[in-house]
Order: sequence, then C-alpha cells, then structure tokens
Amino acid sequence: MTPRVLTALPVYNEEKHLLKVLEQVREYSTDILVVDDGSKDRTPILLQECEGISIIRHPQNLGYGAGLRSAFNFALEHKYDVLVTIDCDGQHQPRLIPELAAAIYADDAEQPWDLVSGSRYLEIFDDNSIPPEERRRVNMEITHQLEECFGLKLTDSFCGFKAYRVDALQVFEITELGYAMPLQLWVQAVRHQLRIKEFPVPLVYLDEERSFGGSLDDSQKRLQYYREVLQREMAAQNVDCG
Repeated sequence: MTPRVLTALPVYNEEKHLLKVLEQVREYSTDILVVDDGSKDRTPILLQECEGISIIRHPQNLGYGAGLRSAFNFALEHKYDVLVTIDCDGQHQPRLIPELAAAIYADDAEQPWDLVSGSRYLEIFDDNSIPPEERRRVNMEITHQLEECFGLKLTDSFCGFKAYRVDALQVFEITELGYAMPLQLWVQAVRHQLRIKEFPVPLVYLDEERSFGGSLDDSQKRLQYYREVLQREMAAQNVDCG
C-alpha cells in the first residue's frame, strides 16, 4: 500500500515566497497543508486564492512551534502515514519531498523510522550557500550538546525539513511554541526511544538578515534561550544528560 503523505508548511508573513514555493510543492505532493500563524502581510489574501490545499489560520502569531503543533494534530486527525514539514522561505527544495517521505520506510520495511531529519551539513552540495557564522555556531553548539547528553548522531538540530511517521507523533506534547520547539522534540524523541536518522539536504540561505524577532536576533541570547528550553524539557521528561 502506498503511504498517504501530507506536506505541511508553517508560514508567517511569507507573501514574498508563498506562491512560488506552493507551486513547487504541488509538483511533488498531492496533499498540502498551510498553517498561517497569524500573518499580517498579504499571506492570508494569497492563500484565499489557492485551491486544493488545506489551511489552518491562527488568529494571532503564536510562534514556529505552534505552527508545527497544528500540523502534527492535523496529520493525526486525518490519519496520514507520513508528515513532511518544509519551510516556506525558499530555502528548502520541494523536489526532495518524495525522497524524504520514502526514507521513513527505507532500510527495514518491518520497522520504519519514526523521524527522518534533514541535515544541511551531512553532505556538501555544489550549490551550497555559506551559512551566516553566528547561526552555524549556535546550531553546532546545541547539536554537540544533544550528542553529548543523548548520543544523538546529529549534524543539524534545527533544520525544518523533516519527515515524521504520523503514528509516532502521538508521543509528542508540544508546549514550546517558539523557535526552540525542536529541542523539546529531540528530548521527547529520546524519552520515547524513537528511531531517528538524518537525510542530506542542500544548504541554501536566500535571506541572511532574516529576523528571529526581538532579543533572539542576538546570537548569545538565542543560545541562552535554547539552553534554558533544553534544560527545562530534560527536567520535565526526567531525562538526564548522560
């Protein structure tokens, strides 16, 4: 049986990229969900003109993690087999959606992977961008900490291009609604012994000045925020740093 795959895009003020990205996603995915996290630009108007996609709109901006949480719930409610999440800033390549989804069932059909996470650092592609130094540093510090604590063999802990086995989504209790949501996800994945592997994706930066918002644009404050969320989630899940 062919798995039912949902591709979900969390968006916030993405009028610049929305239509182009959706056009590309349509080439590789039949079922598409857009979670509009309270956009204040023309994103809601543009979405009204799009046919054949599902839309969830948050009345106000809640955060990146909130968009993913809504996508998780939608995939569970509609009983999909695989959920692929992809950002809408033009930095992920929709042509990889089928491969990423198929990777859930690769290697061992009797025991599929629970989470296949895109990595921009697993392989070097010819057209890779040079990442902003401070973003690369923060990513690597948190990724190293996850390996030190949990033995996770990750090279990229913050890539939003992922595939999930939908049944496995039931174990997640997402309360961190901001950009640190992936840290809550990793701790809970360890807690529930999910099967995880990485999938190489190109490293593309179209807008190096893209804002995280407020104090998080300061890399040191962002790193502190990530570490606080990580420590809080480890305590909540009763997971020790091994």
